[in-house]
Amino acid sequence: MEKKTIELVQSSFNKVAPIADIAAEIFYNRLFELDPNLQQLFPSDNKEAMKGQGNKLMTMLASAVAGLNDLDKLVPILENLGKRHVEYKVEPHHYETVGTALLDTLDIGLKEEFSPEVKQAWTDVYLTMATVMKKAAYDTVS
Repeated sequence: MEKKTIELVQSSFNKVAPIADIAAEIFYNRLFELDPNLQQLFPSDNKEAMKGQGNKLMTMLASAVAGLNDLDKLVPILENLGKRHVEYKVEPHHYETVGTALLDTLDIGLKEEFSPEVKQAWTDVYLTMATVMKKAAYDTVS
């Protein structure tokens, strides 16, 4: 992964981190808007449980973004995460919806700072992470 891509993702995530709770709420609202069927995979009827889910999401994302500097350590973590998501009934096609929701969330959160270059960096990073997770979970990259 290119150094510039990592720098763009890490610096833009640092701007989102202070509003992690809001970003998580935007993410899940967008995710459920894109695919209402995904609500059944989450405790969406319980506000406190969803807040906890949002905390998990942002913590995982922060760890992954920080880990971009050492992919040898990050890849096994992503592989395990992918395998765990199978237990949560996540299917390969859900990764595309999650990617869209993530990019939309960043667009809302970063506003004008979500430049085409930053968007491309996030797209590249997300596709890499999703590919690793899906390959480990389903032995496929479809």
